[in-house]
Amino acid sequence: MGTAVISRILSDAGFRVGIIAQPDIISGKDITRLGSPRLFWGVTAGSVDSMVANYTATGKRRKLDDYTPGGINNRRPDRAVIVYTNLIKRHFKGSSTPIIIGGIEASLRRISHYDFKSDSIRRSILFDSKADLLVYGMGEKSAVSLASAMDAGAEYRDIRGICYISREKPDDYMELPSYEEVLNDRKKFIESFHAFYNNNDPVNARGLAQKHQNRYLIHNPPSHIMSEKELDRIYELDFERELHPFYKKNGHVRALDTIRFSISTHRGCYGECNFCAIAVHEGRTVQSRSIRSITREAKRIAGLPGFKGYIPDVGGPTANMYSFECRKKLEKGSCTDRRCLFPEICPHLKPDHSRQIELLTKIRQIDGIKKAFIASGLRYDLLFNDRRHCIKYLEEIVSHHVSGQMKVAPEHTRRNVLDLMGKPDTDSLLELKTIFDRLSKSVLKKQFLTYYLIAAHPGCNLDDMRKLKTFANEKLRIKPEQIQIFTPTPSTYSTLMYHTGLNPFTGKKIFVEKTLRGKEKQKAVIIGKS
Repeated sequence: MGTAVISRILSDAGFRVGIIAQPDIISGKDITRLGSPRLFWGVTAGSVDSMVANYTATGKRRKLDDYTPGGINNRRPDRAVIVYTNLIKRHFKGSSTPIIIGGIEASLRRISHYDFKSDSIRRSILFDSKADLLVYGMGEKSAVSLASAMDAGAEYRDIRGICYISREKPDDYMELPSYEEVLNDRKKFIESFHAFYNNNDPVNARGLAQKHQNRYLIHNPPSHIMSEKELDRIYELDFERELHPFYKKNGHVRALDTIRFSISTHRGCYGECNFCAIAVHEGRTVQSRSIRSITREAKRIAGLPGFKGYIPDVGGPTANMYSFECRKKLEKGSCTDRRCLFPEICPHLKPDHSRQIELLTKIRQIDGIKKAFIASGLRYDLLFNDRRHCIKYLEEIVSHHVSGQMKVAPEHTRRNVLDLMGKPDTDSLLELKTIFDRLSKSVLKKQFLTYYLIAAHPGCNLDDMRKLKTFANEKLRIKPEQIQIFTPTPSTYSTLMYHTGLNPFTGKKIFVEKTLRGKEKQKAVIIGKS
């Protein structure tokens, strides 16, 4: 989890770190427990945006929280970054110690953004929280650089991967449409988001500035990507993989069941699904660990107390993006005029699953490991573009790495909706099903594909959902169960569509279902309740 990673890295760099998890927001008993830090306060909402964690797609308050001891959703406040920052200011009045916000909530709300809960355009969270600095993205390099600069009393406003507020705009920074402009003009909002999205690659990104009344949000270029050696070092630090004893008395944390014995092999995603924020948080460049580092971690896991031989997941945002990237992108940065996988796979990207085959083979040969599952999901269009290794890769997975069900995420099957999602056509999906079923039968295993589907995505209407249901019944031979209603989340193109009612790539109007009844009806169509 992000807090653990950043803390371990700072500790490894020689800094002392104290963590106050989910502090009481009424009193000062928790936030004052460790006193005032020497260098800075670091504030995060946790591993999930607090508004996503607290509310369903239909606006209902969630009763359960897998990240809270005991599982009851009673510890995470709405807009947690803002609340925690104000909590510090309330109990440490007059303190000059800087407050730095980070994590996924701060990262995805770093510029003016659409907020689903309030149905409004909100300012950068740096302005609303009144914090001193914002670290965006994965944050490891920025956090250590900031701590080192502050410790030395040096200038830190030129550090990559941070945002700050200034009265002046740096001369060479690109100016986005102001908060006031995007608040009142849908086309300015689209223009702003295009510029923001296209300046998130550390190789070619420009610094950005966005005016909020008489001050600017200054958005430095992203941190440089991690080398294999740097990534190996991070994941081989001494993580506890356990709930802190201070919080253990409050109950079990369900999220630990998933991550405790799982292995991250890589980060980043060039899939760029329009409803997903990974591109502007982890980045569009896939950064992979070495096979040697991953197998060392697997051996350590095999010797941990409580390990029963099963690794829940070996993967990343998309399992089969491990260990290959576009050489042109690595040298010149992400393209602004085309995507790696959509509407078709770019010829400069050369998918190669051989390294993951080698990795999985070595992991399952480690003493003490009975099974290592692939739970991250596969990008099947990418898989079939690797004609040399795709069948061998699927044979490896089907034979050894499926826990009865394998996740795939077509999200929809209607071409008009898939285009707005940035997802591939159904041909490769059907090819995957055919091969998966055949290979499962050949190894005498009763295994299934699990399909994740979305209802009420911008551009999707009731007729599209009826046709999706027909496709699922007739082609996939399933009665869909894994259906979620689209939730607009900050910093995604789909959220931009939801707010503006426009296709941001063509400017044309699209249908957007915004009523609660309409959204629930779309979901009901496919699960057979309408």
